[in-house]
Amino acid sequence: MASPASVSTAAADRPNMPGAASTPRRPSPRRGEARAALMQAALSLVAREANFSALSLRQVAREAGVVPTAFYRHFADMDALGLTLVEDTFAELRTLLRDADLPSLPLKGMTRYAVSLFAYHVRDRRLLFQFLVKERFAGTVPIRRAIDAEIDSLVIELARDFGHFDTFGSITDEDLQMIAGLVVNAIIALSERILDVDPDAAENAALMLRAEKQLRLIFLGVGRWQSQPDDDAAPGD
Repeated sequence: MASPASVSTAAADRPNMPGAASTPRRPSPRRGEARAALMQAALSLVAREANFSALSLRQVAREAGVVPTAFYRHFADMDALGLTLVEDTFAELRTLLRDADLPSLPLKGMTRYAVSLFAYHVRDRRLLFQFLVKERFAGTVPIRRAIDAEIDSLVIELARDFGHFDTFGSITDEDLQMIAGLVVNAIIALSERILDVDPDAAENAALMLRAEKQLRLIFLGVGRWQSQPDDDAAPGD
C-alpha cells in the first residue's frame, strides 16, 4: 500500500482532467485595496443577484476575495458599507454638477448638455446607480434615510446654483428649492430609464429628447413664476 505521503505527492502531480471541478483561487487584494474591493464586490452582487439588504457579509467578503474578519477592518457592519456607497454616489453627482457649470449656459443648451452628461455618467458608473435605484425604496431604513438626506442636500445645493441664474432673480429661496426638487426627481427618474435602455437603440434618442423637454418645461414655467409673500400660506389664512 502506498504511504499517505506518496498518495499526496501523486495527487499533486496529477494534471487536471478536462471538466474537473477546479476553481482557480482569486488573489487576495492588498491591504490598501481591500476596502475598494469590498465596495466593488457589493455593487457587483447587487447588480447580479439581489438588493443590498439581502446580501450577507460573508457573500461580500467572498466576492471581494478577503476573509470575513477582514471586513471589520474597514466597515462596522453591512449598513456602514451601504452608507459609504450612498455617500460616494452623491459625491460624484455633486462633482458632476459643479464641473458642468450650468448657470453659464443658455436654457436650451443647458438642458441638452445636462441630460447628455448625466446619461453618460450613469452608464459609466452603472453599478453605483443600480445600487441607488434599487435601495432608494427597497433598502434598509438607514440606507433609505441616507439616500433621502443626500437628495435633500443635493436639492439645496442645486437651488443655490439656480440663484445665480438671471431669470430666477425674483424667486425666493424656498421656491428655488421647490424647483430644484422637481429637477432632481426628474433626473433620478431618468437614471432608472437609462439603466434599462441600450445607448445605441432608437429608444435611447427618444428618451434623451423627452428628458430635455421635461427639464425645459420646468425652466420655462419658472421663467414666468413670480414668488409672492403669501404663496406659502395655508388655505384660508
